[in-house]
Amino acid sequence: MGNSKPAFSFLPKVNALDRSLEAALWREMDNKTKPLGSLGKLEALAVKLSLIQGTSRPKLENKLVLTFAADHGLSEEGVSAYPKEVSAQMVANFAAGGAAINVICRELGIGLYVVDMGVDAEFVYSEAGSSETSSGIIDKKVRRGTRNCSRAEAMTAMELEQAIKGGMEAFYEAHAKRPVDMLGLGEMGIGNSSSAVLLTASVCRTGVESIAELVGRGTGLDDKGLEHKRQVLRRVYELHKLDGATAMEAMQRVGGYEIAGMSGAAIAAAALGIPVMLDGLISTAAGLCAWALEPKIRDYLFIGHKSVEKAQACAVKNLGLEPVLDMGMRLGEGTGAALAMKLADVACSIMRDMASFDKASVSRSSMA
Repeated sequence: MGNSKPAFSFLPKVNALDRSLEAALWREMDNKTKPLGSLGKLEALAVKLSLIQGTSRPKLENKLVLTFAADHGLSEEGVSAYPKEVSAQMVANFAAGGAAINVICRELGIGLYVVDMGVDAEFVYSEAGSSETSSGIIDKKVRRGTRNCSRAEAMTAMELEQAIKGGMEAFYEAHAKRPVDMLGLGEMGIGNSSSAVLLTASVCRTGVESIAELVGRGTGLDDKGLEHKRQVLRRVYELHKLDGATAMEAMQRVGGYEIAGMSGAAIAAAALGIPVMLDGLISTAAGLCAWALEPKIRDYLFIGHKSVEKAQACAVKNLGLEPVLDMGMRLGEGTGAALAMKLADVACSIMRDMASFDKASVSRSSMA
C-alpha cells in the first residue's frame, strides 16, 4: 500500500511465564478458608498475578494508568457523534483533573498520565513520574492526527514505528521515576472506535461481512449515524484489503497513533514482567495488535471490563481472556481498567493474607 513494511527489531523480548509454580499456587488457593472455587474470578486473578510475580505473596504497590490520546482523520467522515475538537478538549479536562478517569484514579490511589500521541492541538507538557497522582500530559506526539483512512493510509511506516516507540518510552519514563507493578491502559480520540473495529476485524480474520455486526454506537450515534458508520467502515476495510493484512499493516493503514502507543506500552511492560490491565474496545484492540507482534504478551494481559461494544468480544475471544468486570460501560479513558486494578489489589490480598484451614483451625467439613 505504498510504504515499505516497518522493521520492529527494537521491540524488547517478552519471556513466557514460568508455570512451574501454578499447581502449587492453586493448591494454596484451594486450601484457604472458603468453599472450593467460591471466590470465582478473584481466584484466577490472584493465581495469575502470583504467577507473574513468581510468588504466593503478590503485591501491587504502585499502579499506573496511561491514557493515550490522538485524533483520527477518519472523523471527517462523520463516524462519531462528536466533533474532532472534543479530543483536545478532553485532554485539557484530564490535565485539569475533571474527567471520570481522574476521579476514579484519585479515589483508588492510582497514578495517571495522559500521553499525547497525536492530538490536533498543543498543550503544556510535563515529565512522566513528576508526581504520584499527576494527570500531567506527556508529549509523544507523532503528528496532529492521522490521515483520513477512507482516502489514504492513516500513517506512514515510520510514523507507526515512532508511535510504538513513543508508547514504550512513555511507560519506561514513568517506571524509571517510580517503579510500576501494574499498568492500566486507556485512550481518548474521537473516531478511535472505528479504527478499533477495523483492526479487530482484520486481526481476527472475521471478514468484511462482519463489519455490520461489529460496529457499535461509539460515542452515542443514533440509528442513522450507526448505519452511516457501518457503510464507511466497510468501504475502508475493502479499500485497504484488510482481509490479507498483517496486524501491523492494518495498523498503519487504518489505526490510530494512540492504539499503536498502547501496543508499545503493553509490550514494554510485559518485557519487564509487569502485568497490563486493558480497558474496553480500543485498548483491547491495541492488546490484540501487541499480541500479534509478540504472542507471549498474552501471559501478562488482563481485560479490565466487558464493553458494550460488540467488537471487543471478538478480540477477547481471540486473546483467550475473560473480562474482570461487566458494568455496562463504554466510556474508555482507562476507567474500566482502573476499577479492575482495584480488584486485582483485592485478589493479591486474598492470596497473601487469607488464612488456610490448618492455620485458622477450621474444619474443611464445615465448608462443605
